[in-house]
Amino acid sequence: MLKSKTFVKKTRSGGVMKVVREHYLRDDIWCGSEVCTECKQESTVLQKDACMESSLCSYPHYLVPDTNVVLHQIDILEDPVICNVIILQTVLQEVRHRSAPVYKRLKDIIHEKEKRFYTFTNEHHRDTFIEREPGESANDRNDRAIRVAVKWYSQHLKTFESDTDGLKVVLLTNDQGNKQKAQDNGLLVYKCEEYVKSLIANPELVDRLALSSDDKNEITSSKVLFPEHLPLSRIQTGIKSSSFLQGTFRASRDNYLEATVFVQGEGEDSTEVLIQGLQNLNRAVHQDVVAVQLLPRSEWVAPSSVVLQDEGTAKDDEDAEEEEGKVTAVEAARKPTGKVVGIIKRNWRPFCGMLNVSQIKESTRHLFTPADRRIPRIRIETRQASTLSGQRIMVAIDGWPKDSRYPNGHFVRSLGGAGEKDTEEEVLLLEHDVPHQAFSQAVLSFLPKMPWAITPEDMMKREDLRPLTVCSVDPPGCTDIDDALHCRELENGNLEVGVHIADVSHFIRPGNALDKEAANRGTTVYLCGKRIDMVPELLSSNLCSLRSNVDRHL
Repeated sequence: MLKSKTFVKKTRSGGVMKVVREHYLRDDIWCGSEVCTECKQESTVLQKDACMESSLCSYPHYLVPDTNVVLHQIDILEDPVICNVIILQTVLQEVRHRSAPVYKRLKDIIHEKEKRFYTFTNEHHRDTFIEREPGESANDRNDRAIRVAVKWYSQHLKTFESDTDGLKVVLLTNDQGNKQKAQDNGLLVYKCEEYVKSLIANPELVDRLALSSDDKNEITSSKVLFPEHLPLSRIQTGIKSSSFLQGTFRASRDNYLEATVFVQGEGEDSTEVLIQGLQNLNRAVHQDVVAVQLLPRSEWVAPSSVVLQDEGTAKDDEDAEEEEGKVTAVEAARKPTGKVVGIIKRNWRPFCGMLNVSQIKESTRHLFTPADRRIPRIRIETRQASTLSGQRIMVAIDGWPKDSRYPNGHFVRSLGGAGEKDTEEEVLLLEHDVPHQAFSQAVLSFLPKMPWAITPEDMMKREDLRPLTVCSVDPPGCTDIDDALHCRELENGNLEVGVHIADVSHFIRPGNALDKEAANRGTTVYLCGKRIDMVPELLSSNLCSLRSNVDRHL
């Protein structure tokens, strides 16, 4: 079935161009469930006995998260206990547009067979595709598309009710309006927090819940500590009129009350704007893209000569203003000084560090100190403080209210005991953003099949250098020998020196998953007793390693 939409578009030259958009709808898209005998599917992902122990859902059920649940609760979705999840095409596309890192993590989950995440292309299914209604926002249309898909799944699976043992479809949403409309349509719907807290055998998952802006448990104080961030529309207007400057916020390692914003000018010109004091820093975090307003020249100061670390208590500091007085400056070297008026782009990621357990007995609110001193301490809620004490953990930031001395976050995972070699190596790799995960099946699928041998076709295209004596320049015991030399005397008495490099391009085709993964890693990373390969071991230590008396491509 083909749907087409025709409209006219004005061109730059003033003309009018007719545009036709076609949208193909199908009735043969699989539902992915084992219980279904109607869809002619080659393979199934969603299990028949999809039962997670929940006090809310004591029956087998599939989960359908909406876009905001995926964006903000990706740490929950990554947990092994969460399985049999339907990811709608509407949600996948919206996540892709709004957050590339979360989209990548979601795609990785979908590719894990054990997780049983199924992507349903509801935007091309004849029964689940909907048009946007007049006056309806794109967000409202997407919410309605999600509800329509959930209703279709519920009715579709009800056809096989005698075989399903009460199998149901549960919509997860934190949007109160979307939740109410879903209930009005007779759908089974819960807030993500409600559902996670109902998982009887996994209470520790509650610690991984990201706090939403309307969360009643949000950790704040009654005192406003920071100025309100300006809306993006006003920031953009200010940047165009040059009343604001846009730049990258870089916090100081030595003074937590000081930072520099690097403003890129035309060509290679750039300006550095000094930011001093908590209120002027205004909740910006290292590497955020921010808008700054220059202070009057009479208020410009010099960088502080004081080394000042945040050693405050776990309370919301009432003395925030007093701390600003600790910044001292040398009058002789003033720099352009400003204040952060808004955040253009956050650069938040999970941070490694240690938990500072609260001195208040049985308290669930604690401060987390990141390993990187440029990152502010983060306030989290956890019921595992006694277990996590003395461990390296990962914490993600959820938000930073204007009445909170520290940003709020949630526990992601434990990395192991502090001081242990493997744990500290993991922290080192994570903090420096070194890709070190195992190679995916998509990458490994492009490796040559073993046993491998040079073919007659290769012999016709390549020069045979096997008669030469070739010596490796790699040290003894090295497993990836990819550099070598030879030297021989020519007939005219001159010496020929040849450099031999393993031809990895023979095995990696441009643009495939193996090539993209190698490009992302960039190089092989060496640690003490550990190596993070740029390409899989079959290539690095075998087929592209110049082994003695073994034919290889150079």
